[in-house]
Amino acid sequence: MQSSSSDHYIALDHLRALAAFLVFSWHFMHGAKGFPIPIEYYPSISPFALADEGHTGVSLFMTLSGYLFAKLLEGKRIDLKLFLRNRALRLLPLLIFVLIMVGSGQVSNGLPLGEFLATIVLGVAIPTLPNGGWSITVEAHFYLILPWLLRLTRQSKLLPLAILGGALLLRIAIYLWIGEVQQVAYWTILGRIDQFVLGMMSFSFRGYFAGRHLRALAVLAAFSLFYQYFDALGGFYSKAKYSVSSACWIVLPTIEGLAYGVGIAWYDSSFSPGRTGLSGFVGRLGAYSYSIYLFHWFFVFHAAALVNGKLLPLSNFYIAFGASLVCFVATYPLGYMSYRFIESPFLQMRQRYAFPETPPKVLTAAAGR
Repeated sequence: MQSSSSDHYIALDHLRALAAFLVFSWHFMHGAKGFPIPIEYYPSISPFALADEGHTGVSLFMTLSGYLFAKLLEGKRIDLKLFLRNRALRLLPLLIFVLIMVGSGQVSNGLPLGEFLATIVLGVAIPTLPNGGWSITVEAHFYLILPWLLRLTRQSKLLPLAILGGALLLRIAIYLWIGEVQQVAYWTILGRIDQFVLGMMSFSFRGYFAGRHLRALAVLAAFSLFYQYFDALGGFYSKAKYSVSSACWIVLPTIEGLAYGVGIAWYDSSFSPGRTGLSGFVGRLGAYSYSIYLFHWFFVFHAAALVNGKLLPLSNFYIAFGASLVCFVATYPLGYMSYRFIESPFLQMRQRYAFPETPPKVLTAAAGR
């Protein structure tokens, strides 16, 4: 996503494409009820557990947001009204377009219009927006507190740890109170704040991972082994049960934010991807990831059924994973069309919202006189 300051980071677009693919692959392989890959299955090769639990792509998106805004706004002050206006111009046109499509379909199938509109109104505060729109609600909550988070980070690089501690304590309290915390940890800012904050902190500490390949890869390898363990326990669905009572959800947002923060800082600081060839293509997929993320809900489940019924059986996880990758790449034209004709006209209306910090005035003897 190109910012209104004209800064563009293709390395982050690569990671954004990865995040979109994880979500796409998860829906392609498991559908709504574990088709074509049963929910109970988990791969024996640890990195593939991240695809089998592809909801973690949302965590990567959130951590990327924290990192990106920390990078864009380093040493700058922001005009909050212009910032929120720009974010609205970036996110709302496509979201409204998708909501109209979803609403038209649901109303034509007998859902009362008032009931659908109620879910949209509630979506401002709670995760009720369809087609993954709930995550945009969480992002909006992050935008509202971003200036405060930036001030904390500038006072001390470690001060945001207090936010993480508070979020962990709150999730512990919720778990002890009602016996589960997945709903809060996954769907709301009370869980996702860890990823935004750790994304911002990973930018502050990026020097610890720039060019330190073994250090970063060790963290990512440990994370993939942890996720394989989480997947084996039942993962998001807990072996076909939606509500998970595991206490793992207390710390899962923190672990995801920490691992992804390290990975983002390492990749962004250690490599200089090109803008042509395969690198450029993946970067453009990342630039169109918002479109792919919202639109894929309309066809991803049907695509899996079509491939499974007409081309090749997808009962094998690794075959299904490969098919999901091919289908994800095939979304490129849709992403381009959406970006070009729905999003771009509004992006041209954005204004600069970040300005250099005004240096403090230095009192001199002459000024004193």
